[in-house]
Amino acid sequence: MYIYNVTINIDESVHKEWLAWMHLHIPAVLDTGRFLSAKFTEVLVKEDMGGKTYSIQYTANTRKDLDAYYLLDADRLQKDGLAKFANKMVTFRTELKVIEEFFPTTIRN
Repeated sequence: MYIYNVTINIDESVHKEWLAWMHLHIPAVLDTGRFLSAKFTEVLVKEDMGGKTYSIQYTANTRKDLDAYYLLDADRLQKDGLAKFANKMVTFRTELKVIEEFFPTTIRN
């Protein structure tokens, strides 16, 4: 399993508009069929540059799925966001390969 992580710092001046756009963008990425799920998270570390920082973690079943996303979908889906928010956001992308998952052996109340 693979995680395609997109970290974005968004300027406060377009924050609300960007959040609304993300609620359309994330489902559009999932609708490509390349990913199993997505987690939309707020990064809780305060940035010196200001703004708010978020991470979207898309889970792909195989490397082939992730590569197909890059080849067939990524440019098209990223263009709209770049056109709307290019000078108001900073992004970087990270790929992670899941080696193993661990779960608690007991449940605590």
